[in-house]
Amino acid sequence: MKNKTIFVACDTSNLTKINNILKNTRNKKLKIIPKFGLQFFYSKHGRKYLEKYKNDYWLDLKINDIPQTAISAINSLRDLKKCKYITVHANGGANMLKAIKKKAKQVNKNLKILGVTVLTSLNDKSLKEIGHTNSVEKLVLKQANIIKKSGCDGIVCSAKEAKLIRNKYKKLLIITPGIRLPGENSNDQARVMTPKNAFKNKVSGIVIGRSLTKGNIKNNIKKLIDHLN
Repeated sequence: MKNKTIFVACDTSNLTKINNILKNTRNKKLKIIPKFGLQFFYSKHGRKYLEKYKNDYWLDLKINDIPQTAISAINSLRDLKKCKYITVHANGGANMLKAIKKKAKQVNKNLKILGVTVLTSLNDKSLKEIGHTNSVEKLVLKQANIIKKSGCDGIVCSAKEAKLIRNKYKKLLIITPGIRLPGENSNDQARVMTPKNAFKNKVSGIVIGRSLTKGNIKNNIKKLIDHLN
């Protein structure tokens, strides 16, 4: 099961809760990597904490700006030596993605750039409301093409589009949020899937937040392992 990568979403600005999540998600049966998002990174102690963090982690910033500003943002993260993954948004366009990938090689040769497609909180109706005429599926495939051509290392999409992307891009990292254990509420997610079904769609890794971090974390990890078995 070590070949299944689980990214645990550390969605809190509370250091005690962060340490509790990191401590209780350590597991010999699963490959678990923490994902720190905007809430923690923007918090008073968040960035300093990540400067000193000793293990690989994912920094989920979803960078989306003009190319020069985007590469300046990447350059400002050069002290975060253990940051292994960082997210950039496909909406920034090919020039931004290419510029970020080029700068990342200079900043940290181990840093992998993940292009974010349509957020898992959105559906076809949501896209129409903001002016898109394509369906979620068609838009994600277009974004995947831009992400791949720009040289990014991977893509972030829902597990519902993952199979289509895998069929087209055999070696691309595909990481999927919007993951829920069987029977759980989808909450603010519109496109969700269970861990087992996501891996059946040949994803490289899945992102799990509340399903693991709410309540008894060790019991939740056991539920995940039982589910995957």
